[in-house]
Amino acid sequence: MGSIALLMFLVVCIVLLVGFPVAFSLAGTALIFAAGGVLANVFDPALLGALPNRIFGTMNNTTLIAVPLFVFMGVTLERTRIAQDLLQNMSALFGKLPGGLGFAVIVVGALLAASTGIVGATVVTMGLMSLPTMLNRGYSPSFAAGTICATGTLGQIIPPSIALVLLGDTLSNAYQQAQMQMGVFNAEAVSVGDLFVAAIVPGLLLVALYLLYVYIVARLDPDSAPPVEIEATNRAEILRNLFPPIALIVVVLGSILFGIATPTEAAGVGAFGALLMAAHRKILSAAAIKDICRSTLEVTSMVFMILLGATLFSLVFRGFGGEEVVQSFFAQLPGGKYAALFVVMLVMFLLGFILDFIEITFVVVPIVGPILMIMGFDPIWLGIMIAINLQTSFLTPPFGFALFYLRGVAPASLQTSDIYKGVVPYIIIQLLVLLLVTLIPELVTWLPSKLNS
Repeated sequence: MGSIALLMFLVVCIVLLVGFPVAFSLAGTALIFAAGGVLANVFDPALLGALPNRIFGTMNNTTLIAVPLFVFMGVTLERTRIAQDLLQNMSALFGKLPGGLGFAVIVVGALLAASTGIVGATVVTMGLMSLPTMLNRGYSPSFAAGTICATGTLGQIIPPSIALVLLGDTLSNAYQQAQMQMGVFNAEAVSVGDLFVAAIVPGLLLVALYLLYVYIVARLDPDSAPPVEIEATNRAEILRNLFPPIALIVVVLGSILFGIATPTEAAGVGAFGALLMAAHRKILSAAAIKDICRSTLEVTSMVFMILLGATLFSLVFRGFGGEEVVQSFFAQLPGGKYAALFVVMLVMFLLGFILDFIEITFVVVPIVGPILMIMGFDPIWLGIMIAINLQTSFLTPPFGFALFYLRGVAPASLQTSDIYKGVVPYIIIQLLVLLLVTLIPELVTWLPSKLNS
């Protein structure tokens, strides 16, 4: 039975590598194995009866309403050229400094990451807007490509983001399951807001280290990141143009941090605020609204179809005893709970080459999350470790998603080897932060404990 569950997991990975859509690969593989199990009398079909209740529970989950709202906010900022104007103004502010365009890309990329949380969207947007400018202004191709790719992956860790919303909801369910297995029925729930708060210090640390790296490169190798003259209006007007989008993100995140609004309510404020900004700039037309709504619908549908497919896959996987096999494997590992954590992180890192954050969140975390929490790991700390780990995976050659996204929008003159070379220093930075979070858990747990006390 357990070996069947592991075989099912292997088959779904192979199917995904072939190129089938993720949601239907998960659901289809699960149904085929369930049907075979019923015919062989090794799977109880009554287990599938839980699927409608789980789907209904997803429909009633108010936390997940934040997903389409945050998507709408990010798409609005992108499609109405607010994000492009933000980059232009930030470039005008920093451009005269050595490495100034690199600073601008990192800061704007962090802000876009906070508003979208989707690696592909941020990398593509920054690639289209900033890569030609950086190359034309004399920046090293590898340095420019690496900076854009690394900045795009910040959407995994900088709140508020879709990735953290989905991970927070999944961790909350996993934590409740772990508590029930340990006989604790009145434990406090893990909230998405807690995960947002916990991600602030690691996220800012990553941004600070990125900026420090750009500064060092600009000083040691000025030809790789030269200062540039960018035509712009006066500094006061630049700051005035920068204020609205930055203020919007600060209001959205601040309302969550200080308990004024839930993540879902804050997402609604963000979506409405993005519309107001676009309307104020007179760049919001009926065609633009239609395009924004269509893009939001496509991304949201993709997310929830994957969630439903993963729910079915999880049910069948547990029905074949897969969870018990994984738990038994971890219990027999030499080195205790940290060995189990290392194995989980390694597997997730490798899966990040073929699966997106959403699939890993919905498929892998529900399986291994409760086991690691039973071993004693804090769920919020574990969530940040997973986010940083996958962020590094998406940046690592030769299969990192961020590399493929940039390759798709980069000019032919940019060599793939330049992209690979450029991301290496940023991978080292992310591994350093992952190590720091492992050795100093307070980087994650301190701020939530202060705000909750």
